[in-house]
Amino acid sequence: MLGSLLNYFASPSALRNAGVLGMNRRNHDYIAAYNKRKYYPMVDDKLITKELALKVGVPTAGLIGTIRYQYEAKNFMRMTEYYPSFVIKPGHGSGGRGILVIKSHDGENFRKADGSVIGYQQVYSHITNILSGLYSLGGQIDYALFEECISFSEIFSDFSYQGVPDIRIIVFQGYPVMAMMRLATKRSDGRANLHQGAVGVGLSIRSGEPRQAVLLDEPVTHHPDTGRALSELAVPEWGKHLELAARCAKMIKLGYFGADIVNDSEKGPLLLELNARPGLGIQIANRAGLRSRLELIESLPPNAMLSVREKIEFAQAHFD
Repeated sequence: MLGSLLNYFASPSALRNAGVLGMNRRNHDYIAAYNKRKYYPMVDDKLITKELALKVGVPTAGLIGTIRYQYEAKNFMRMTEYYPSFVIKPGHGSGGRGILVIKSHDGENFRKADGSVIGYQQVYSHITNILSGLYSLGGQIDYALFEECISFSEIFSDFSYQGVPDIRIIVFQGYPVMAMMRLATKRSDGRANLHQGAVGVGLSIRSGEPRQAVLLDEPVTHHPDTGRALSELAVPEWGKHLELAARCAKMIKLGYFGADIVNDSEKGPLLLELNARPGLGIQIANRAGLRSRLELIESLPPNAMLSVREKIEFAQAHFD
C-alpha cells in the first residue's frame, strides 16, 4: 500500500487542487473561528490539560508533581526518589523542547533516554532553565511538570530511534478528520518533531493503516536509522485512539485542535498533550487535503447532536 502511494506523491500544486488547507485559511477560518482564546490555557498549560483529562476519565501519564519556584528546584529528589524513572517538562512548552526523560537513577547519576548519564547538577540546571522560561511559549516564566515515564511499546521499537513515537489526530467539531504517526530519528535527536527530522507516517482514519510516509517533506519507504519498512507499521487498538482524541473536544471546548497520543505497553493509548494550533504537515504525510474534510463537517446540520461513537463512525465512513 505504502509503496504504491509513493508513486503518486503529490506536488505542492496538486495538493492545493486536492483541497490542501493553507496556513492563512487555517488561522482565519478554523483557529480564529472555532477556538475562543479564553480556552487556550486548557491546552497551552500542560497541568490544566492533565487535570481536565483526569476529571473526565481521559487516560494520561501519571502526575508526580510540579516545581514553580527556583528555591524548590534543588529539592527535586524529594519528589522523585520513589520513582525509578520520570519525565520533566516545561508547563508551557511546545514542539518537544525542554523535555528531559530520565530512565533510571540512583539519586546522583541520571540515565537519559539515549543512554547517556548526567549528574544531579545538570538535572537541577535544566529545571532552573525551565523556570526561567527558556522553553516556554513567548519566553514567559514557567513551571516544571514531573510525570511518570511512559512504558514504550515494543511493537514500535524498530520504527523509532530512541524517542517514543506519537500519533497526532486532528479533531474538528468532535470528528477525527486526519491522523499521522511521528517517528523519532537520529536526525531529530530522538524527538517526534517533523521539523527537526522525524518521519511522518499518514494513517487511515478508517483503519489506522499507513498511507505513505515523509521525511522533511520527501517521500520515504523505510525508517532512515532502523531500516524497517514503514508499510509494516500497525497501530493496535486504533478505535481507542480515535475515541480518546474525540472525547477531548468537550473537555477543552475548542472546535479545532490536535491530540497527541502515545501507546503505553501496559496502559494502552494515553493522551500526551493537546495543541490549539496544529501544524499542516499532516496533509503531506497523508497525501490528502484537510479543507474538503473540514468543509464536509461544516455542511452537516448544526443541530445534529451526535455521540462520540457516532462521530467516529461518520469519520471512518468518509475519511480514509
